[in-house]
Amino acid sequence: MCRSIKTLRPPAIPEEATEDEVRAAALQYVRKVSGFRAPAAHNREVFDAAVDAVAAATTDLLAGLEVRGSGIAPRASSRV
Repeated sequence: MCRSIKTLRPPAIPEEATEDEVRAAALQYVRKVSGFRAPAAHNREVFDAAVDAVAAATTDLLAGLEVRGSGIAPRASSRV
């Protein structure tokens, strides 16, 4: 587990995760999986695409989660 990625759903955080928080978690995940803190120029495009894909998947996941007993129901995804 990447220790710098924090839980992004209530009740771990009091409010809905921001876009910046989701993107930071996605970046940390891609860094961990790729083994690169910052990609070389020839890998930049695929690295950035991976961060975008992980951020989108995270947003969808958080939108669909239902945390029992919290009164928080799944919300419609804001992605198009």
